[in-house]
Amino acid sequence: MIASAIQTLPFRRINWLSNLAVLVAAILALPILVIAAYVLTGSAEVWRHLADTVLSDYVINSLLLVVGVSIGSLLLGVPTAWLTSVCAFPGRRVLTWGLLLPMAVPAYIIAYTYTGLLDFAGPVQTALREITGLGYGEYWFFEIRSIEGAAIMLALVLYPYVYLMSRAAFLEQSQSTLEVSRTLGYSYKQSFFRLALPLARPSIMAGLTLVLMETLADYGTVKYFGVTTFTTGIFRTFYGLGDAAAAAQLAAMLLGFVSILILLERYSRRKSRYHGGNSQGKQARLIKLEGAAAWGATLYCFTPVLVGFLLPAGVLLYWALTQADFTAAEFISLSWNSFYLATTAAIIAVVLALLLCYAKRLSTRHHVKTAVTIAGLGYALPGTIIAIGVLIPLAWLDHRLIAFAKNTFGIDIGLVLSGTLVALLFAYTVRFLAVSLGAVQSGLDKIKPSIDFAGRSLGCTPTQVLKRIHVPLMRSSVLTALLIVFVDVLKELPATLILRPFNFNTLAVRAFELASDERLVDAAPASLMIVLVGLAPVILLSRSIARGKHTI
Repeated sequence: MIASAIQTLPFRRINWLSNLAVLVAAILALPILVIAAYVLTGSAEVWRHLADTVLSDYVINSLLLVVGVSIGSLLLGVPTAWLTSVCAFPGRRVLTWGLLLPMAVPAYIIAYTYTGLLDFAGPVQTALREITGLGYGEYWFFEIRSIEGAAIMLALVLYPYVYLMSRAAFLEQSQSTLEVSRTLGYSYKQSFFRLALPLARPSIMAGLTLVLMETLADYGTVKYFGVTTFTTGIFRTFYGLGDAAAAAQLAAMLLGFVSILILLERYSRRKSRYHGGNSQGKQARLIKLEGAAAWGATLYCFTPVLVGFLLPAGVLLYWALTQADFTAAEFISLSWNSFYLATTAAIIAVVLALLLCYAKRLSTRHHVKTAVTIAGLGYALPGTIIAIGVLIPLAWLDHRLIAFAKNTFGIDIGLVLSGTLVALLFAYTVRFLAVSLGAVQSGLDKIKPSIDFAGRSLGCTPTQVLKRIHVPLMRSSVLTALLIVFVDVLKELPATLILRPFNFNTLAVRAFELASDERLVDAAPASLMIVLVGLAPVILLSRSIARGKHTI
């Protein structure tokens, strides 16, 4: 409606804006197209070698990791969402937003922390040996560096996705629906399992889908724990075997995993319909828990906060202040590299999101909407895949530029694209554009079409309407997009490892290097900085929840 009404007026620049949006989307889709092209041109010998040796390990370990993280995320996310949504118990107000805090801790950092605590040389096992007098091999202790340990680490930091989506679903369910279930003789437990949980299933599965994509995309945790999955296999194939085509084929299998999981879930509920009553206008009446039930709910909700955030953050703070060996100059340099890289990437992503979303708003052409959709597909791809898709075309273009400069001017210009921050910024934009697209699109949807008409009737061009009217009106959405992309870039590890220029380090890379050298304590300052910065979007989400009418 907006686009058709606006295009009835002689706005010639709309076509220009739409064409630019399509061009930007095509450039951002280049890494995906490169991966798709290499899948069809792979070396049969290398692929046969992978299939005969390690491919089965990649498949089995990835499946086991997905199952383990799924179970953990559901057990931590769904019950806590129900308890904080419909029950009253001690500490509920604080735990409602406290359950989001583990989102601030990247999985690889929590893995380093618990390895330092629970490994053989860590304080827990050391104290156990001193108290019992037992030696090596004389007692059983959980092996943190295992696929089970990796699943637990990932579940501890990814369950908030399930918690957020589940809680939103429980809050939106009609209070009268639950009250009717009580009149039919259902207990609170039966109401949860037979009514509330089935109604919330689409939201729960949406959150779980995000968890699964993040699990399959993880590199730092599984690499550090020595678990061979598709992400470590892609990295090893690309660098160890030097075969980009085989790496692309592994990447395609990884994407197939995600697609199959999503399709299976949708197929399982193909004939189901989910309808909820209108919960607005009636304050939810909380179920007041008492005695052991009340304190049990508090303990259940507090445990993920404790083991997923408070304990790791406290250990990192202790190590950084008392034991870590680092220089202020190095720390400042790493922080500066990380911050200006993340800031630049965030600005680029948000500017492009504004361009794409505004072009979509103004245009009725299907190819513009399709282009915007394609531009947002990068978030479903692991950083390792995007890095390879970026490196291959940029390296090819670099060699063409080097040859041209030598033949024309007789100079060697070196690697202009693939050996600089250009490649990193390109990969970050492809990877995290979808995040900014979602926030910007949400802000634009709240602006009435009459605002566009008023601005155009006063002689403003489409660009001026966006700059002078829309951006100020959706300032909070733009700032949210900037913040979330900033933090995501700060935490990104595999793409940075592959594409960073020589002698260029970030906080995430330095923490990974130190941890890989078993210098866990020295990795604490860089890890702690990433965690502290990661608190910003969590605080933003917490404030958003606090403003909700059903959270009191």
